[in-house]
Amino acid sequence: MTALLIVLGAALGAPLRYLADRAVQARHDSVFPWGTLSVNVAGSLVLGAVLAVPADPAVTALVGTGFCGALTTWSTLSYETLRLARGGPWRHAAANVLLSVVAGLGAAFGGYALAAALTG
Repeated sequence: MTALLIVLGAALGAPLRYLADRAVQARHDSVFPWGTLSVNVAGSLVLGAVLAVPADPAVTALVGTGFCGALTTWSTLSYETLRLARGGPWRHAAANVLLSVVAGLGAAFGGYALAAALTG
């Protein structure tokens, strides 16, 4: 049953990632991957919130592993960082990594703190 919940969450998260990434990137005339950054930060926020709330393991599987796992994307972050490093100034690649890690961790802590305060 847990595997089916993960699949269901991923079936929602993956298309949302694609659509959100394209919508954000279309608004920016830049080689910087703002769309990927946005979905990774949003997914980190949601995952932080999920981990703060005492939830049934089924909810954690559905939302945390399935939805957030498919919404966020380490492989795309890696690919886009490599693309930036090969195609332009290295500082764009470094900024992508630094901004992604700092914003993602900040969002996870923020989501955790917010959910803990609301439920607590």
